[in-house]
Order: sequence, then C-alpha cells, then structure tokens
Amino acid sequence: METETLALAQEIDFSMLALFARATFTVKIVMILLIAASFWSWAIIIQKVLTYRRARQEADVFDQAFWSGEPLDELFEKIGPDPAGPSQKIFAAGMMEWRRSHRQDGGLIPGAAPRIDRSMDVAISKEAEDLTGSLPFLATVGSTAPFVGLFGTVWGIMHAFIEIAQQQSTNLAVVAPGIAEALLATGLGLLAAIPAVVAYNKLSSDSDRIIGGYEAFADEFSTILSRQLDS
Repeated sequence: METETLALAQEIDFSMLALFARATFTVKIVMILLIAASFWSWAIIIQKVLTYRRARQEADVFDQAFWSGEPLDELFEKIGPDPAGPSQKIFAAGMMEWRRSHRQDGGLIPGAAPRIDRSMDVAISKEAEDLTGSLPFLATVGSTAPFVGLFGTVWGIMHAFIEIAQQQSTNLAVVAPGIAEALLATGLGLLAAIPAVVAYNKLSSDSDRIIGGYEAFADEFSTILSRQLDS
C-alpha cells in the first residue's frame, strides 16, 4: 500500500505552474496579487536606484560649478530660471527670490532673507516628494505581503482538508498536493516582502542623505546671500 501511495505521489506534478493551476480560485487571486506586487516593487527599486544615482551625480557637478568662484549671477544666467537638476532648481529658487527682493532703485525689500529661505525650502520639499514617492508602496508590500500569503495558505489548507474529507483518505497522494499549493502562497508572500523591506530601508536612507545634502546647500547659499544683504 505504501509503495502504491509513493508511486502515485511521484507521478504528481509539483512544478510552480502545476501548483498554481491546481490551486483554488481564491488562492490563485492571492498568488497573482503577490506576483504583481513583487514585479511592481522591483520596478520601483530599479527606478529609484537610477534616480538617486542621477541626483547624486547632478549634485556633484553643480557643487563644483557653484564653488568654482564663478559669480552667482552668471551661474544663474547659465542654468536659467527653470533648470532640470534638483540642486539647480533649489539654487534657481533662491536666486529668483533674491532678484525679486531688489527694488528698481537697487535697494532691498525688507524681509528678503526669510523669503529666500522659504523659496528654497519649498523647492527642497518638491524634490523630496519626488525622491520619496513610491517608497510607501514598498513599505506596504513589505508589511502586508506575508499576511496576504498566509491568508492564501490558510485558505488552501482549508480546501485541502475538505478534499481529504471528501475522498476519506489521508494518504500522501491526497494530502501533498493541497499542502504544497497552500504553502506556495506563503512562499510568494515572503518573496515579495523581503526585497521590498530591504530596498525600502536602503532607499529611505539614501533619500535622507540626498535631501540632507540639499538642505546643507540651501543653508550655505542662504549664508552667502545674508552676507551680501548685510554688506
């Protein structure tokens, strides 16, 4: 009897596609959602890695131009009022407010320094939103995917026990397929969650460093303009 049972179990297809095909409709929906979440997470991860790399490269190039000794007005004329780079946008926001703060007679409108700071803070906030956008999705996948997979597993095991009761048999050929299908949902949940959590922590740290660099530049630029205001 055991030999026959083992022979039947060996004939069962336990490939991923076969397990998916034999799963119940509910478990299939869970698996599809987890696979889609995993692919979307990887798309976000790759996109953010490339975005952060470009942001760091742009900041390095602009820092060299800013500290090269070139007059700020000439640098502003070169990059224009609507540049593409994040660091350039912050610089342009401060320079535009600096120019708006001058009266036609060459004097300064009172409260120029706070307005310049606020203009650069708004520019930094916009860049921070772009950098951190989609990161909450990774956090959501990382925290919920294991539970979604567990739900699929519980549902699959429940269906497996129903199948056992209907066939009135607990041999390996009856039990193994249902349990394997159920556990596949948990595996997919972990497959989606683990990279999402690791990537979220890494990308959040990288974005904080980049935004911190923008804030440090804004403080330095504000200090330079304050010296000119005092003089």
